[in-house]
Amino acid sequence: MVVTYEVKNRIGYIILNRPDKRNAFNAELADGLMRAFQRAEHDENVKIIVLKANGSVFSAGADLGALQQLQKNTLDQNIADSKHLMQLYQYIYRHPKVVIAQIEGHAIAGGCGLATICDFSFSVPEAQFGYTEVRIGFIPAIVMVFLLRKIGEGRAKELLLSGKLISAETAQSMGIINFISASETIANEVTTFAENLCREASSDSLHLTKQLIAQVQEMKLEDALNFAAEQNALARETNDCRQGIASFLNKEKIIW
Repeated sequence: MVVTYEVKNRIGYIILNRPDKRNAFNAELADGLMRAFQRAEHDENVKIIVLKANGSVFSAGADLGALQQLQKNTLDQNIADSKHLMQLYQYIYRHPKVVIAQIEGHAIAGGCGLATICDFSFSVPEAQFGYTEVRIGFIPAIVMVFLLRKIGEGRAKELLLSGKLISAETAQSMGIINFISASETIANEVTTFAENLCREASSDSLHLTKQLIAQVQEMKLEDALNFAAEQNALARETNDCRQGIASFLNKEKIIW
């Protein structure tokens, strides 16, 4: 299987498993990721998702051999294929459960985009990041939409137009990743971070907050504020909110 799925202590591990191809994207890998994330959404035993990869590379982006074959397709066929990838990235970005990237190797082009759309990201210091599409006459079209949201136009242009590779330290300073961990400790640090979220944050609150972050950026200020006010009111009616406030007022420790 090119994507594997495991669950342990309320953490769902989705693992890219195409190490011989540097975990490069083809139709099979994209389909496997979609199925795994759908499975995690409906898995009651999963509260937090960790996305990681087998092998020395997190993901090298598009499988160029597969991309070359796609060049034989009609425009309509290529649009359909591109929209399939678009839907995958959009689904992960809007996924109701928190997604943490555990990056233990280079994340290039679409692989860098995959890391970018996760809610949190841990990387080993040796990993490099970059959107290298312009170097092969291609464009970073889909990942660009998410990168602009994450780091802004100026820094996005610096990366997208140059196609340069950057270190994990630079990626962290630009806001692409959150944390840098040594290869010997990254797995434990990701697990500890995920387990803390499981214990300390309400599932409803995590879901609603992610939804707000994704949606308000698309709205005019007044519309965003009205939507936020409505969500604020709805959140007060959830069982999690009632339980959380009652526990706080009663000075009781709550474990989510």
